[in-house]
Amino acid sequence: MISRTTSDGPPEAFARALEQLRTARLRPEVVLTEVPAPQRIAPYAVALTADVLARTTQPGADEPDELASGRFVLLHDPEAPEPWDGMFRAVTFVRAELEPEFGADPMLGEVGWSWLLDALASHDAPFTQDGGTVTRVVSQSFGALADRPASVEIEVRGSWTPLGADLGVHLRAWSDLLCTVAGLPPLPEGVTALPARRR
Repeated sequence: MISRTTSDGPPEAFARALEQLRTARLRPEVVLTEVPAPQRIAPYAVALTADVLARTTQPGADEPDELASGRFVLLHDPEAPEPWDGMFRAVTFVRAELEPEFGADPMLGEVGWSWLLDALASHDAPFTQDGGTVTRVVSQSFGALADRPASVEIEVRGSWTPLGADLGVHLRAWSDLLCTVAGLPPLPEGVTALPARRR
């Protein structure tokens, strides 16, 4: 859903960005859903949540497994706020469970952030003013729950100012980050992803 804090329709630049986001070709494992956008951060905004789904191999199970989830928000302010250094701002979040051995890896934060930068670079998605955090959450159970295995989650929060005329490449780059965090192998060279199903 689009957030509008003015009575007029969206500016042409934002309308064009919406079309680019809605026609972006993503991997078939990524399911996007448009959700209510933030109301007070910028005059115009659109928000999408995503799940990376994979069919389970367990006998009798037909529900897809969720490998990762995330949120992509594109903000637009025609006045180009000084901290943004542009009229658009992408604000993103991804989360996935990792193998327990990753919990002790001191480089996990640097690796998680490099996944985002690599995804943007691989799509030739120019940007400026990037920033964010990578968080690991290690859970260990005790007492009556001691049989539960330890779990490790990674959360990558990032924001950047997209540059260039195509905002869709930034959504595609972010979806690649989501798939990387989910543990999916990269698509083979020359293979084009089908359009993602939106709910």
